Amino acid sequence: MPCHNGPVRADGRLVLAGAPIGQAGDVSPRLREALRDADVVAAEDTRRLRRLATELDVEIGGRIVSYYDANEAARAQELVETLKEGRTVVVITDAGMPGVSDPGYRLTRLAVEEGVTVTALPGPSAVTTALAVSGLPSDRFCFEGFPPRKPGERARRLSALAREERTMVFFEAPHRLHGSLEAMAEAFGADRRAAVCRELTKTYEEVRRGGLAELAEWAAAGVKGEITVVVAGHVADERPPDMAALVAEVERRVAEGEQRKTAVADVARAAGVPKRELYDAVHRRSSSP
Repeated sequence: MPCHNGPVRADGRLVLAGAPIGQAGDVSPRLREALRDADVVAAEDTRRLRRLATELDVEIGGRIVSYYDANEAARAQELVETLKEGRTVVVITDAGMPGVSDPGYRLTRLAVEEGVTVTALPGPSAVTTALAVSGLPSDRFCFEGFPPRKPGERARRLSALAREERTMVFFEAPHRLHGSLEAMAEAFGADRRAAVCRELTKTYEEVRRGGLAELAEWAAAGVKGEITVVVAGHVADERPPDMAALVAEVERRVAEGEQRKTAVADVARAAGVPKRELYDAVHRRSSSP
């Protein structure tokens, strides 16, 4: 059923339309009807929308407006006024569901606040498609969107997820994939199982599965296309690792001449703990009086 918060004060209707993530043939008959019958179609990329309409042999009868990151705030207010006039507005992004790492949230929030009916046309999702083909547990999962671009912020975000027990799904740009996989290997452990899903449903679809360090090494040569990364959650051990013993082992190796960075990496890998967690424990020990 359409969802709204509070009494509906307008006859307008906001439709969040899931777009195909690679194959135009994945669209539903309802999406065809929505594009044909809407008063306004707000598109992340109007050229892509027109190309999709041509592939579907659908004539868009309403007004087409752009709705993307740079104009989302201003356009959302304009579209809400259109909705309050009793019109139907369809929002469609380049791929997937509006509002999920794509424009759509601001408009949805404003429409709900104004009592306008909000509904959705379900469609293909890179999140659930990648989860399904990853081979990793799918009974409980969380979507983390794009990792922060700056290395320090990314490391802090991933460190906070090190003990997350649910399978995690991320989006990432191809030119940042190698760095993110390296950061994940450091935060979650080099052998944490993961899958990199590239160009899902498209001609050159590829799914690479393995440990995070192994996948980072593969990605170092460069990767192209739309990327979704699925990472296994932390498996809670019956007994937590003895960090004091692990720190002592690192200190023993360092005393024998091994570099601290190498010692931490080897001990963390052998114990199955995140490298960052062990490094922080070693640092605290060395800084204490």
